[in-house]
Amino acid sequence: MDLFLHLSLIPAVVILVVLSSLQRRVQRLPIDYRLPFLEGRFAIVVPLDTIGSLSNRWSYGFAFGAVSSSVLLLFSERYVPFNVPPWARAIVYLVGALEVGLAYFPFFACLSTPFRGAGAVLGILYSLTWIIVTLWDIFTCPSGKTLGKYQKLIVQWPCILSLIFLLGRFIYILVKAVRIHLQLEQEDPEELMQQHHVQHVKRLLRKTPARSEPISWFQSRVYEWDPYFKFPNRIIGTAVISLIGLYTMTLADYSLSDLAFDQVDRWKNILKHLAGTCNQSEAVEAVIPQLEEFSYVARKSWLATTIFASLTSVAYTFHVLACYRKHLKRLWAGQKGFLPEKFHNPSSAVSMAAIARYSGWQIAFTLWGYLIVHFVQFLFALLFVYLLVLPFQHGRALAMFTNLGIILLTIGLVVALVILQVVLVQIFFLQDKMSPTDKSKPLALNNRKAFHCFNYFFFFYNVVMGLSNCILRLLFSIVVGTWLVSRIDRTIMQRGYESMDPGYNTWIGMIFADHYHNNPVMVCFCQLLVSNKLERRTVTVYSTFSNTPPESAVNSKARRRWTLLYTLLRNPRLILLRKGHLTSPSSPPSPSPSSPSSPQADTVVRAWVMASQTTPNSPAVSRSAPEVTVTPAED
Repeated sequence: MDLFLHLSLIPAVVILVVLSSLQRRVQRLPIDYRLPFLEGRFAIVVPLDTIGSLSNRWSYGFAFGAVSSSVLLLFSERYVPFNVPPWARAIVYLVGALEVGLAYFPFFACLSTPFRGAGAVLGILYSLTWIIVTLWDIFTCPSGKTLGKYQKLIVQWPCILSLIFLLGRFIYILVKAVRIHLQLEQEDPEELMQQHHVQHVKRLLRKTPARSEPISWFQSRVYEWDPYFKFPNRIIGTAVISLIGLYTMTLADYSLSDLAFDQVDRWKNILKHLAGTCNQSEAVEAVIPQLEEFSYVARKSWLATTIFASLTSVAYTFHVLACYRKHLKRLWAGQKGFLPEKFHNPSSAVSMAAIARYSGWQIAFTLWGYLIVHFVQFLFALLFVYLLVLPFQHGRALAMFTNLGIILLTIGLVVALVILQVVLVQIFFLQDKMSPTDKSKPLALNNRKAFHCFNYFFFFYNVVMGLSNCILRLLFSIVVGTWLVSRIDRTIMQRGYESMDPGYNTWIGMIFADHYHNNPVMVCFCQLLVSNKLERRTVTVYSTFSNTPPESAVNSKARRRWTLLYTLLRNPRLILLRKGHLTSPSSPPSPSPSSPSSPQADTVVRAWVMASQTTPNSPAVSRSAPEVTVTPAED
């Protein structure tokens, strides 16, 4: 398969050249004048629109699923057919990424090309080649060292399923292109707005119903879907690769850990044999049962935490999707309070670069986060077994309960004394409520002398208690930080240091870029402008807003003139941007003697001239210069 990945570059380049030759460039280049027979062809082929496109979302998702098997190869250098020095690993990773991207480029390009027929034919041939080679590799060499007889089938079935889906999608695109060519079906019109955008804007303009429909338990507790929100293909592709990568990583983790524990068992047997033949001391013989017990406990704990770590990472993947929708809808509503203040206006360059970084970083964070969370859960499982389970099995339950009781009693006393301080302050050292309806007492001190004595004596105790709380704070920070390392939507840094978290910076920049490019209200406004500018014969989504018919030409002309008059009177400096403001048929009036000569006064005079030109015979406009006081706000 590694050799086929290298050889697939040849047909990939051929497909890229064919699709590029079909497209025409919008702007002519100097080479077009030297070679006129090109007719502006050989334009840039775009694999997918990662910002605004919402078509073929699941097709792109399965295309990313087909890429997932080769993406995992980028974490190693074994796909390179020659040896490289250690300092050149970064260059090897770059070359490998470019090679994988070029090898899978035809899948995305054939989906996004406007020449549907040619793209579908090339996509069918290319995907069929990949399916045949992959299945041939699986059936000729199915077994492996770790997962048994059907290892390759177990590992590769997500990629095979993705390739089969792409093949069916290309066949569907080809059939649709043929029907459109035979005029049996109409081509879908290209519009700025999607139907879900239209429904979202309509929901904003609609009055909130008095009684909302009841929601199910799943919607209220787990996830409440929104039919008027769609995830872009970039987010869907990232989630698909993350899930397939987690599946492959879990299989590799299970198989490698099984081999590692088998090796530990062999070392244990060798040590046991040496202890029996060489008459070792009693200390060595006492260690062997403990080593056997640890090997058994570690094997079972690692297997159990493998399942929990996988479920945790899968839940994180879906939770990131929910947070993406929640954060984006908050930005659409103009709410930025959930973000740190320094991230309210991110740099434009940072936001657009975050679009390119997000998918790769999210996948890497998910895979590395699985390993880190797995290790943390493994340590907690060992502590649970050695502190609670094994004492029961060894008949030391009483000692275990004694030690556990002492620990819980100490923690309980510390917590009780903290609560006691709050209760004493609430009862004795705060003034009474100002109103019986108040929820709590005001922040006003009572019994000042007693409070000073209370503060003095508890000072020494709080010093001792602060030491243990400092250690607990550090432990909680480490556990929570490692537990949430794969959550790119949440920073693991302290408040004020969020900019030191590169993953969180990428998340913020990405959601702001999507907010500015895909805001339904903004897109709706642009669609209204386009629909008013261009006369369309076909029905558009804009027509679903049930607009009132336009007014007559006379009323529109009069309305425009009165609007012009009002605008120039309120914004007199705009006359400098109009044609003919210096060549006026009527002389402007002289300013009032009481008013000082200033640029603002000259601007008012020019505004009067323009208003008189707009409606020269209107009695509402006086021929004498009105005294208009121009304020900076009006200007």
